[in-house]
Amino acid sequence: MSPASPPTPFSPALIQETVQELLSAVTLPPIVQAGHPVLRQHAAAFEGQISGGELEQLIDLMRRVMHEAPGVGLAAPQLGVPLQLAVLEDQFDVDPEAAVLRNRTPLEFLAILNPRYSPRGTETAAFFEGCLSLNGLQAVVVRHERVLLEFETPDGSAAQRDFQGWQARIVQHETDHLHGTLYVDRAELRSLSSNAEYAARWAEPGIGKSRAGLGFLPELPASQAEGGSS
Repeated sequence: MSPASPPTPFSPALIQETVQELLSAVTLPPIVQAGHPVLRQHAAAFEGQISGGELEQLIDLMRRVMHEAPGVGLAAPQLGVPLQLAVLEDQFDVDPEAAVLRNRTPLEFLAILNPRYSPRGTETAAFFEGCLSLNGLQAVVVRHERVLLEFETPDGSAAQRDFQGWQARIVQHETDHLHGTLYVDRAELRSLSSNAEYAARWAEPGIGKSRAGLGFLPELPASQAEGGSS
């Protein structure tokens, strides 16, 4: 269990100032990397700190940064904005065998505000994950296979939606970001691998070879799945 993250010290005025600076820049902003305190703070709930127009522009900017990276999700703290906002989208072509094993299906673009998730059932799945804020690394994370996400849409409406498989993994990863949690907090640390070592040794649809070679999850139940960045 990760320790509770401290709340962001940013005032509403400072959040707005930070967003306006991002929106006025002529180039895409860099993605904040691990070690920056904004990634370890509980982001502020969105309560109108920025205008509707600024929110729309920020969502568009986050989507462009996510595509450029490329990744399947991006949280506002990854741009230095401690606000409970994330964007999700997974349109990557993946190996059919991997897609089936990982229960990975395309995810249409979605912007979520003030999200929280809860598990649907007890089934879990274990796969390698990466993060745009931890460049060059991957590790296996056991996550809920199905979750219910409660959130607000950019127009202020309350919403809830069920997710499963890889989509549920993306949802959990990005929502965790907004609470100051990184995937390494939940990871099997013996599985931690550089991208180069992962590609050379462990790149397969599941995690069977890496589990045996690196010595993690020795008692993984057969009912659990074995097995980009956000």
